[in-house]
Amino acid sequence: MKPEPAFDAPWHAQVFALTVHLNEAGHFEWPAWAERFGATLKRHGVSRELNGGDDYFNAWLETLEGFLAETGMAEQDQVAALRDAWESAYLSTPHGAPVKLADV
Repeated sequence: MKPEPAFDAPWHAQVFALTVHLNEAGHFEWPAWAERFGATLKRHGVSRELNGGDDYFNAWLETLEGFLAETGMAEQDQVAALRDAWESAYLSTPHGAPVKLADV
């Protein structure tokens, strides 16, 4: 029997790994992250049992983007431009083909 993947989508794993890396690199303490993430979930009304789907990781990404902007690690307009570029890239990529990000 093949084990179930830990994440529903590759981007879920990537945003999780990036957050863990930033924590391990000393950019924030995990309890502070958990508090901030919990506030995002509450604000969005995500109170049902979460299984790590898109709603959960969209809230995770929103929290991370806000954190990066607040700490000055990334400018909010740069994060928004990069997010928009990725969205454009995946929407214009044929199914099954690798997504390639154009220069931002």
